[in-house]
Amino acid sequence: MLSAQSVTADRYEKGNAFSWRAFADVTPVRKALHGIILPFLAALSLGAERVSETFTNPVVQSGADPWVIRWENVYLYCHSGGGRIWVRRSERLHEIGSAKAVAVWTPPPNTAHSKNLWAPELHRLQNRWYIYVAADDGDNHNHRMYVLERAEKDPLGPFSFKGKIAAPDDRWAIDGTVLQRDNGRLYFIWSGWPGEENVTQNLYIAPMANPWTISGPRTQISKPELLWEVHGRPLVNEGPQILRNGKRVFIVYSASGSWTDHYCLGLLELTGNDPLNASAWSKAQQAVFSRTENVFGPGHASFVKSPDGREDWIVYHAAKRQGSGWDRNVRMQQFGWNTDGTPNFGKPVSAGVPLPVPSEVSR
Repeated sequence: MLSAQSVTADRYEKGNAFSWRAFADVTPVRKALHGIILPFLAALSLGAERVSETFTNPVVQSGADPWVIRWENVYLYCHSGGGRIWVRRSERLHEIGSAKAVAVWTPPPNTAHSKNLWAPELHRLQNRWYIYVAADDGDNHNHRMYVLERAEKDPLGPFSFKGKIAAPDDRWAIDGTVLQRDNGRLYFIWSGWPGEENVTQNLYIAPMANPWTISGPRTQISKPELLWEVHGRPLVNEGPQILRNGKRVFIVYSASGSWTDHYCLGLLELTGNDPLNASAWSKAQQAVFSRTENVFGPGHASFVKSPDGREDWIVYHAAKRQGSGWDRNVRMQQFGWNTDGTPNFGKPVSAGVPLPVPSEVSR
């Protein structure tokens, strides 16, 4: 492997009249100066290369409901496909789609949770790994949330079935996620039906006794009601995801029918003290991430930091083309924060547009 100095010298000789061979004949003082300056120039040159490195969306050619977390300097991408749940490990966020997929759970046949595995999420809680996934027996009316567990530190291995996780009324449920407060208390948040029929999907929260048990009744914290939330029937609020900015806690959720071009992201903020009190959550009156002339149905996001911790990134899915409905792929882009502390996701960038890769720790 070439040193930074030899790489720079080679570039310098090829691109300038200066001859590296002639450098051997210069005085010792000049040699010393070049020994200081050339490595410095090399560092600048290599740094510039890293800054200029780009990628384009989509980062996963086919897929939906992307769940990505950063753990011990790698990215873990959890998804379903082919009737199983998979986890991929990648050192670079934009390469999650090319990382090797490891099957970590295959449901047993002919059970209440053997089919239609939707939106699995991988969480590290109380020194164990848990996967929350929606599943049914082939009938969508029977969709419920289930929990898988793995005690080993490495998440790329077999998970065991822990059981169903449900509120006392045990209604239809998908897209479960976990809010962990600074005091260690856990809350389960998901999308569910208020009754037995598929009329509307609302967002609910309930307390947890442990990572696999809901310990109290559910509280509705959001329903589809604003103009940008009511495209398509049944009405939909789903895909709740936790996003933090310091002490502030947000829920970024998906609204309108996921099969429509109008699928988008909305925002709730915990402005009260008790997450189980519906009035403690405040809803943004406008969508925070929505379609453009070239990007349709952007939604169901997760959020991670760049390798150096300096940048915030949103990973989401969008329709492959206008009107393609559930034929989707996975995309990502950097986002920032407004002066009032709320997230600023901007607009979804069109597929094929070069974007700088997430900023990395200097090597």
